[in-house]
Amino acid sequence: MRWLAFGTYDVHRHPRVGVLIEGLRAAGDEVVEVNVPLALDTAGRVAMLRQPWRLPKLAWLLGRCWTLLAVRARRAPAADAVLVGYLGHFDVRLARRLFRRTPIVLDHLISAAGTARDRSLTDSGGGGLKSKLMRWIDRGALSSADVVVVDTDEHLAALPASAAPRGVVAPVGAGQQWFAARPAARPSGPRALKVIFVGLFTPLHGTSYLGSALAELADDERIEVTMVGKGQDYEACRAAAAGNPRVTWVDWVTASELPGVVAAHDVSLGIFGTTDKAQNVVPTKVFQGAAAGCAIVTSDTAPQRRTLGDDALFVPPGSASELASVLRSLASDPALLADYQGRAAARADDQFAAATVVEPIRARVGSTSTSTQPPAMQETR
Repeated sequence: MRWLAFGTYDVHRHPRVGVLIEGLRAAGDEVVEVNVPLALDTAGRVAMLRQPWRLPKLAWLLGRCWTLLAVRARRAPAADAVLVGYLGHFDVRLARRLFRRTPIVLDHLISAAGTARDRSLTDSGGGGLKSKLMRWIDRGALSSADVVVVDTDEHLAALPASAAPRGVVAPVGAGQQWFAARPAARPSGPRALKVIFVGLFTPLHGTSYLGSALAELADDERIEVTMVGKGQDYEACRAAAAGNPRVTWVDWVTASELPGVVAAHDVSLGIFGTTDKAQNVVPTKVFQGAAAGCAIVTSDTAPQRRTLGDDALFVPPGSASELASVLRSLASDPALLADYQGRAAARADDQFAAATVVEPIRARVGSTSTSTQPPAMQETR
């Protein structure tokens, strides 16, 4: 089967689409990429929503990318299916126009409306202009796709009735570089527990609670923490943890270096937020940390329990004291730490590899391709 991976996605900023492409190739499919990354990260997009007068810049950047995408798409070989990468809410509309007779697969990892609510960009009642705009963006994206890929059962249930029959769940997974970074053996003997968090400090991450947990650990010399990234709640988190001298703050690490950096730690932290979005996701960092052989500590939510089973340590969302307690337990018990490292690695090997992640997508597209006309085309007539 030949796929065309299409859009303004950026595998360095958002590795999800890279995992899907890797998985399709590992499964024996051919993947041709038509990709012009949009020079605007998620924080930049959020800033534009906060300041609508900056939206013309987004339109200009998107228009430039689309022109190049259209030209390159005409030169690309015919494909059996088109995969529109993450943050493709607008790209999928262009794909629908360019590939009218080809099944379009949209990786709808997040909804525009859900992200806006999580970052407090819209009113709580959902009746304001921004809320309506976000829902319009989501509706247009979903109506342009023949297969809608989400990452959890909760996100599948949240799809509108018109899109739900076209939905399929594929976990985020981790790329091969994360498995390759896993150390063959970890240092033995007395030493500090090395803990790492990687993220953009958004509300779903719950870094305000993480900062409080770090403050509670200020007097524990057995625990060293590395905090990688910056974002919305960074300053509040850093202020809360200011009394802990064993916290290292790193603005960012390149995508090529990050697997090795994470794998050099004992514990990888997930998310701890209490927002609606935080209850419905399994973050990328959980899959990556497990693949790298770290013990996973994250919030006790339904999708994370379902994905990780008994192979991670869970704390109640928003509980700084419970998080601090779990980290102390791991620092006190090397056997417990080694057990959870082994459990996470084994689950990653079994369920989180790219080729495993894409299995439900390939199965759904195979069944979709047997129809003479894509469902989305039928609906729009």
